[in-house]
Amino acid sequence: MMIFVLFFSCSTIPQKEPGKQNIPSQKEPLTISRNLTAQGQLTAIQLAGFFLSQNGPQTNTLEILNFAADYISEARIENINSDVAFAQMCLETGFLKFGGLVQPEWHNYCGLGAMDKDHPGEQFTTRGLGIRAHIQHLQAYATSEETPLQNPLIDPRYNWVHKTKYTPDIYGLTGTWATDPQYAQKLDAILTRMEEFVNK
Repeated sequence: MMIFVLFFSCSTIPQKEPGKQNIPSQKEPLTISRNLTAQGQLTAIQLAGFFLSQNGPQTNTLEILNFAADYISEARIENINSDVAFAQMCLETGFLKFGGLVQPEWHNYCGLGAMDKDHPGEQFTTRGLGIRAHIQHLQAYATSEETPLQNPLIDPRYNWVHKTKYTPDIYGLTGTWATDPQYAQKLDAILTRMEEFVNK
């Protein structure tokens, strides 16, 4: 935890040069793209730091840092926005607290296949496979059938989505990925909180 405290709370104090006035540099605020195939901008440290800021100190810092790094790696391979994917994981799992149909040991981080008690959701044997299935499901929504996956197919609902759904951004996930009419709005709100976190 000390790594994050030092990283997010410390900054280098510029030394004033003789005869020169120090003028604070104006940094452009970071804006996260809502497009599914945009390049993610946040680092694993930033994603993990955001997660910890929302979820409290009970989270294992190293575990969530590795978790964020896996999201970035898998998303980069399939040309998917890792910022959006990580935010969607936070939304779908309640910041990994779960509590709905999907159980933590299933490694299902996006509610894949979770509809009702008879269809509680897909199960994956490892965290890595669960993240890969999530990224592949987003890739199915964001691309045409002519865009192949780079990794072996894990998502059991991938081909059905590719034939029936398409959206270039998070706003089209309402009514397609989820029936919640506020789904995209909730996802957008998490992305906005991410922006506020890294820009503060």
